Amino acid sequence: MGMTFEDAVAVLTGPGSPFEIAEAEVLGRPSRIFTQIPPTLRDLFDLIRARPADDVYIVFEDERWTNAEVLESIDQIATVLVERYGVTKGDRVAINMRNFPEWITAFGAVTSIGAIAVSVNAWWTGPEIEFGLVDADAKVLITDRERVDRIGDRLQALNIHGLVVRAEGELPAGCDHLADVVTPGATMPEVEIHIDDDATILFTSGTTGVPKGAVSTNRGVISGLFAFACRTTVEALRWAPDTPPDPATAPPSNPACFILTVPLFHVTGCVPVMLGSVTTGARLVMMRKWDPLRALQLIEREKVTNFVGVPTMSQDLISHPDFAKYDTSSLKNVGGGGAPMAPELVRKIEGSFAGKASPQLGYGLTETNGYGPGNTGPDYMAKPSSTGRVVPIMGVKIVDPNGSEQPNGEVGEVCLSGPMLIRGYWNRPEATAESIRDGWLHTGDLGYIDDEGFVYVVDRIKDMVLRGGENIYCSEVEAAIFEHKDIHEVAVFGLPHERLGEEVVAALQPTPGKTIDIDELTAFLAERIAPFKIPSQWFVRDEPLPRGATGKILKREIRDLVLDGKF
Repeated sequence: MGMTFEDAVAVLTGPGSPFEIAEAEVLGRPSRIFTQIPPTLRDLFDLIRARPADDVYIVFEDERWTNAEVLESIDQIATVLVERYGVTKGDRVAINMRNFPEWITAFGAVTSIGAIAVSVNAWWTGPEIEFGLVDADAKVLITDRERVDRIGDRLQALNIHGLVVRAEGELPAGCDHLADVVTPGATMPEVEIHIDDDATILFTSGTTGVPKGAVSTNRGVISGLFAFACRTTVEALRWAPDTPPDPATAPPSNPACFILTVPLFHVTGCVPVMLGSVTTGARLVMMRKWDPLRALQLIEREKVTNFVGVPTMSQDLISHPDFAKYDTSSLKNVGGGGAPMAPELVRKIEGSFAGKASPQLGYGLTETNGYGPGNTGPDYMAKPSSTGRVVPIMGVKIVDPNGSEQPNGEVGEVCLSGPMLIRGYWNRPEATAESIRDGWLHTGDLGYIDDEGFVYVVDRIKDMVLRGGENIYCSEVEAAIFEHKDIHEVAVFGLPHERLGEEVVAALQPTPGKTIDIDELTAFLAERIAPFKIPSQWFVRDEPLPRGATGKILKREIRDLVLDGKF
């Protein structure tokens, strides 16, 4: 079957290959680069112009947007930004709306005129939105009715123009309805853009402090995107059958189709999913908001091939009581990133979807444009605790608290390097210098590398529980708890303890219709993990655990609620 990982990488990244890698200087530091990538996001969106105009690219609820309609919207918004609002190269234009098609066309317009697209969290309140706009010094805000109702009355005082989509009625002063200001037949303004010009600002999640604007260049975004493509192609080469199927007898395959389950303001939704579909021409099915039943309906109706989300979404999908009623046989890959996937969930995915969909996990950050070690297929089944390997455009090392590189098998901080790293944090040189040192991003995650190059992320440095001098990795305890058949979701964290320093506790939601016997669960864990790792307190509730906009469970919020006696 196919090739080894190393042989496939060599074929695809060598001289003259589609993903040729060379050494170059990027932003003043040596780096490996892809030599064949489109230089700018404008060039990337121009790929749509070469595709059949009437082919459907975006599906949103009952709307179907063709390639021609997507391009028309991009060109019209770009023209409004330049001619009406005076946006020039390097200006920041914020996008703050739910997952509408106009989010994508606004992003395409902003980046195609050399401005910087600022992705603002659609869940933020008015004051939080204002913080993001002021922090990025935005010139224009492209938004929707729900968000303009939160922030619109502040825009004129902030000297920010508002461009509002899908809204009716009067708008606050300084705001325009998109439909009122676009010009039919508008063409894309001419702007010269360089590969290392800034292109995007994505705010970090803020679950550990004040959000920071992570700035990426065109090269950074596109390098992350093509690193995903390279890895996908490597895996296709590795597992290709020795004898290709006979076209005359093989069942027809479904064309590539992604379902967008995560917010576009999140790096996963923006780069691998949305920009991935722009690059490949895959149809993109957009959900108004996450709902597992609606996702099942859309997977069946649109014959979705790729499901990308956080692990809790995969769990929601296969645990839904109506799961078996829907045809999910079109799915080829189910997974995503944003949090570790418990080994038991990996096995559940492999055993579902008529045996055709492979589980997959990617470990990436906003600061790496979403790219990082990835695991899928037989590798994932063999090593379900690992987040996988990288293609050689990215460097990975493990360091101790003094910055010394650790040998294989030793736990330390995971550090990443490569052209997909952010340039830095917007107007935060100290934070940039703390996170990126000598070209290496210090992730704040604890992990190790095995002898085959597989990376294992065991916990966040700040999330690890230090109990009586013993380091306890919450993800390990969560994975053990999740093996119990009646657990739907769980969060393990530490609480202050007078004698031990910290104690391990867990909040969980049982599978709907089930109850949890804590004594039985404790005995179950005693066969799997050491006694000092077993939670000493349990907080059980029937409703879902608090999650952020990206679907991650908010441990800090749960911890605060527990300490306040409100959980």
